Amino acid sequence: MGRRTLLLLAALVVAALGTTGVFLYVNSVDERAAADYEVVEVLVATTPIAGGTTAQAAQDAGALELRQFLAASVAGVDALSDISGIADKVALAPIAAGQPIVAGQFGDPGQNSVLPIPDGKLASSFQLDDPARVAGFVGPGSKVAVFLTSAEAAGANEGQESTRILLPEVEVIAAGTTTVVTTTTGTGQEAQTEQIPKAILTLALDQTQAQKMIYGSQHGTMYFGLLNDKSEVNKSDSGTTAKNLFD
Repeated sequence: MGRRTLLLLAALVVAALGTTGVFLYVNSVDERAAADYEVVEVLVATTPIAGGTTAQAAQDAGALELRQFLAASVAGVDALSDISGIADKVALAPIAAGQPIVAGQFGDPGQNSVLPIPDGKLASSFQLDDPARVAGFVGPGSKVAVFLTSAEAAGANEGQESTRILLPEVEVIAAGTTTVVTTTTGTGQEAQTEQIPKAILTLALDQTQAQKMIYGSQHGTMYFGLLNDKSEVNKSDSGTTAKNLFD
């Protein structure tokens, strides 16, 4: 077999391997993209559900329906697609219309009258709007990280606003009724009025955590981040300011 023939065969083998590699890579990209856009069905309250109502009664009254969500948006949340595990359980607190149904919202009759405060902790409540409470996915039993945007009191960024982790992990033990608050921004012809749903969430905190949360709520804006078993939060992160926003 001549040298030219050997070179031609080698080129064909390299081309075939390259084509196979491209094919496998494209397939893996398609699979990852499909996973990112996977849709799941989750039960959602169509009308307000009063505390103490059984899941079965809520369903019989037409207060529950299935809606589609991106799987990634409900990862780590015990969102339900049916009531088989909670049919005889009661809502531990009022559930607002549009709120996804999670297992922690329901418990045994009688539980809704007593807050499950862990030993050594106290209960403290804070009002947040829908984005700040992860679009309603935060409920009893959820673990959340608390972010605070406020003005720096000292250091190189004194007086400038920054967003940092206030508490890396705390437990939500109750969720109150959602109310709609009317907010107006601007003045005169530039004024814009919008209605923002807000809900009260109750956390189990030790004294130091409660003090930080209360102070933070009075001097800045808080956002909750919903945690799961694999979430990673770095308390030592120096935070984000206008100076390093695009670093």
